[in-house]
Amino acid sequence: MNQTAIKDLVDEALALNDSLYLIELSISVNDKIKVVVDGDNGVPLSECIRISKNIDANLDRESEDFSLEVTTPDIAHPLKVKRQYLKNLNRILKVKTAAEEFEGTLTAADEDKIILQWKAREPKEIGKGKVTVLKTITIAHTDIIEARVKIVF
Repeated sequence: MNQTAIKDLVDEALALNDSLYLIELSISVNDKIKVVVDGDNGVPLSECIRISKNIDANLDRESEDFSLEVTTPDIAHPLKVKRQYLKNLNRILKVKTAAEEFEGTLTAADEDKIILQWKAREPKEIGKGKVTVLKTITIAHTDIIEARVKIVF
C-alpha cells in the first residue's frame, strides 16, 4: 500500500471542505487503512462517507486487498493537531508538559502557544484564611507532551 498515494486521495477529498483536516493516517501491515479527520465545526457522517468513497473509488481492489475506516477522533484521545486547540476554546484541558501537569480552561491558542486559566485557593497575604485567585499560564506547543479535553457532565 502506498501511503503517499492514499494521503493524496485524502487531501483531495478534504480540499472540498475547508473546515475539515487530517488528524491521522495509518496503514497496518495487513493493509487496514485508518483515516481520522476532524472539523472546525465537527464532522458529519456524510463527510466521512464522502472521504471514504473518494479513497475507495481510486484504489484498485483487484491488485490489493484492503480495509478502509474513515472516522473522527474520540473525545478521550489527546489533541494532536494545533487546529484542534482552536476548536476546543473555552473547554477544560488537561495538559502534560515535561515539568508539570495543568488543568484549566483553554482561553487562547495560536500557532505557537496555548493559554490556560483556572481558579486556585491560596493563603491570604495578610491574616488567616484563603483567597480565590485566577491563574494563567502560557504553554508553547513544543512543550506539550499530551493535551486532552476534560469530559464534564
